[in-house]
Amino acid sequence: MQSVERVVVLALEGVYPFELGIPSRIFGAADGRYEVLTCSVDGRPVRTNADFSVTVEHGPQVLATADTVVIPPITPSYVISRLSDELTAVLAHIRPGARIVSICTGAFVLAAAGLLDGRRATTHWQLADEFRAMFPAVDLDPDVLFVDDGTVLTSAGAASGVDVCLHLIRKDHGSELANKVARRCVVPPWRDGGQAQYIEQPVPAPSAAGTAATRQWALERLGDPLTLADLAEHARMSLRTFARRFGDEVGMSPGRWLTQQRVARARHLLEASDLPVDQIAGEVGFATGASLRQHLHAAIGVSPQAYRRTFQAVR
Repeated sequence: MQSVERVVVLALEGVYPFELGIPSRIFGAADGRYEVLTCSVDGRPVRTNADFSVTVEHGPQVLATADTVVIPPITPSYVISRLSDELTAVLAHIRPGARIVSICTGAFVLAAAGLLDGRRATTHWQLADEFRAMFPAVDLDPDVLFVDDGTVLTSAGAASGVDVCLHLIRKDHGSELANKVARRCVVPPWRDGGQAQYIEQPVPAPSAAGTAATRQWALERLGDPLTLADLAEHARMSLRTFARRFGDEVGMSPGRWLTQQRVARARHLLEASDLPVDQIAGEVGFATGASLRQHLHAAIGVSPQAYRRTFQAVR
């Protein structure tokens, strides 16, 4: 007789309804291998961040029976750097050795409990700076969809909760069952890349001083083989002065900045056009399609074709 893993989902005030339902939907499609229960800090209904509340069947005592505990996200305005006495007592029900999983801002709860100190973890990319300021002892990686650090797993925003639940099924019972669950839920069994492909990285508006005018000039000529000498000549500075001033203003070297802007322009063209990859490479200043593939993969972890499939479907 196969064993059944018990997954307990802790619904906190301000919980996101979509993510709250992910564990039940994903683990519940795994051929009876998991039992999913939902609890709150006091067993009472929980106010969500939507226009409704949810009623749960269990109080915090059920956490003591969990093989895996999942903490879905709460609205960002509810996150705190220190746990309340009540929530500390609730988390104390979790037995030693149980896996603990967070989705999105649920990582703030784990970090506030000290469970992520010295560990690698992730959360939604938009909250990375706030998280780092609150929890400097955590090794935050905002570029990935989830982090598996043994008994503690953290995942990024929204749909990454699906990714981490499928990962656990794959880890517990193999790829065949995980793929079956993915098909039943009409989701990809594995997503290439990480959060990096979803992060907005707008070009900063040029200012009137320093190298801003040259940066704008370069942005209009990304397809040209621009060199440091070209940039310095446009700025009417020596190579050394230009490189130093550019670094002071932008925080990186001119060469690295150019590569970032070329990748950003390539991403736009992959989303908004049907141009072949080799042509896009020429448009943005990469010598070959292979060069574009290399730089795009280094930046966001996916190939041009995979990026286009992900984002062009929305167009």
